[in-house]
This record gives sequence, C-alpha cells and structure tokens, in this order.
Amino acid sequence: MDGMRNTQYQHIQTQRIAGAMGAEISGVDLFQDLPDAVIDEIRAALLDNLVVFFRDQSLTPHQQLAFARRWGEIHLHPFMVGMPDCPEVLEIRKTPSDKRNFGGNWHTDQMFSPAPAMGTMLYAVQVPSVGGDTLFSNQYLAYDALSDGMKKMLSGLRGVCVGDKKKGGIPRVAYNAATIAMKTVEPPKDVQTTSMHPLVRTHPETGRKSLYVGNHVHWLEGMTEEESAPIIKFLRDHSARPEFTCRFRWRNGSLAFWDNRCTQHNAINDYPAETRVMHRVTVRGDAPF
Repeated sequence: MDGMRNTQYQHIQTQRIAGAMGAEISGVDLFQDLPDAVIDEIRAALLDNLVVFFRDQSLTPHQQLAFARRWGEIHLHPFMVGMPDCPEVLEIRKTPSDKRNFGGNWHTDQMFSPAPAMGTMLYAVQVPSVGGDTLFSNQYLAYDALSDGMKKMLSGLRGVCVGDKKKGGIPRVAYNAATIAMKTVEPPKDVQTTSMHPLVRTHPETGRKSLYVGNHVHWLEGMTEEESAPIIKFLRDHSARPEFTCRFRWRNGSLAFWDNRCTQHNAINDYPAETRVMHRVTVRGDAPF
C-alpha cells in the first residue's frame, strides 16, 4: 500500500484485506476496558490502514459507546434520533419496506458540520443472508493520482457542504420520511448544517494530503452550481475508482472503525427482501485544513 507501513504490534494482530486499504484486527475483545497500550496500537493500525475491522464481538450499545469514548468526544447526528436508552448510539435500520438505505452513496460522515466527525464505529447487529457490504475508498491515493495541474487548481478551493437539502430543494426531513423508516428530525437552530471545507485537506496526525469530497459537496466557493457541477462530478467519480477501494463483508458481531479524515464509504443496498440493523457511533473531529 502506497505510503502505508508494515507496523509490528505486540498486543494485536492485523491482516490486510485489500491492496489499497483496510485490515482486520484480531486478539482484542472490545467490551473490555482496554489498556492504553492496546488503544495506541489500534490507533497506529487505523492510521496505517484507514479502516480497521473486528470480528466476533459481543457489544451492547453502552459497551460500544465506552470504546468510542476512548477516542474522543461523541459527535451527535443533528438530523437523526439516537437509541432511547443510549442517545449517543444511532440505530441504522433498513427493512424490506424501505425505498432506500441510510448512507447509500459515497460520502464522509458529517461533512456538513464545521468540525466533521473524526471516526465512525459501525457494529453489525443483524445482517442479511447475502449483500449489505460496505465499500471504502482511500482518499490519500485519490489525491496522489491527480495530475499536477489538477492539484494546483484544487489548492485553496473549498466545497460548500450541505446537510439539510436534497436535489430539487427537498428538505432532508421530508425526503427521509418518504423513503426510510428511521426517524429524522429538524436540527436545533444553533446547530450549523452548511459548512465550507477545503477540497484537499491535510491529515492532522499523518500530515498527508487527501481529497476531501463526497455527496455533501453541492457547489464550490466562488462558483455557481452550474460551473461547479462538472468539477464535482469528476472528483466524485475519481475518488471512488476501484483501485482506491476495499469491500467489507459483514457478519453479525463485526465492527468497522474508519477514519473520516482520509476516507469515503458507501453502504451497498442490494438486499431488498431482508433487514439490516447496525449501531453507529461517531467521534468528534476538528475543522479540516
């Protein structure tokens, strides 16, 4: 993997799942209060592989939340309601009656916030017999593959990231109410749901540059939507090229932990007659630069 290390660990074992990114971690029970040394090695594995996966875990929402809090403050989703007895955990449920799935496009979480989510932890409670995989894309590689001319053009450009509107100006609450069973609410008036972020961001821990684009980017600062559209389309298509990606096949009890600062992801909706239930926690990040 370009730019990735073959780190030797003392407390965990890792197995890469694709050439571009992603590794399964074994030797860890996430329900335990893990020593700092183990957390440090998981952090190193996350920085090396961008997304890490744990199999055969048995986690209550409160145990998942306790693990997430080892990484920082929890980032609440302004449009979605958390679980009644654990509001920091969002239950992502797709049933046969839903017309679409939650997160079924290439995106990075909470990009419309002034300080988007650093990381996301998704835990599989009920998965379909087949299908329901998640794709991930390495945005370091996406940036590195751009021409020097494109890198120069993107330098200093910012995308306008919108969380509360869909194409055609349909409010998110109304759009979700007509297509998914999950409850959507209007965010508090003091919560910002439109933000501008650089199209090329620098990772605060690795120092590497990555492309920062996804479904939340609606137009570019200083341009009209019509002018912005072909540039955004190119960047979205480019950022999801197959050679930048990995694909994770879920099993009940699997947990994925990904770095939103240098990845995108896409939940595949290919299980129309079955149900998929996941528990999600996002960890607060900082303002992209």
